[in-house]
Amino acid sequence: MTILHLVSWKLTATDPTEKSEHVAQMAARLGGLVGVVDEIQSLRVGPDVVGGSNWDVALVAEFADEAALARYQMHPAHVEAGAYVKSVTAKRMAVDLVV
Repeated sequence: MTILHLVSWKLTATDPTEKSEHVAQMAARLGGLVGVVDEIQSLRVGPDVVGGSNWDVALVAEFADEAALARYQMHPAHVEAGAYVKSVTAKRMAVDLVV
């Protein structure tokens, strides 16, 4: 069993330059968890490229099982990255799928 962890965010910033900076920081901080949090099998994060009413940023990550996902979410490095993400986002959506 593999868990596919999908998360998307709406940013608080409306200025395109500020939004780009926040996306870059989110990508760097969350992407930097690879190799630090052993439970991550794969992780991708980046901005929406279509625009309109879409969410601003998305993350797709794979974990071996629910226990591995739970360890990732509680890992101090993830908690630290998450604090930054929370500071620049207005809304969050998450779905976890078995694939």
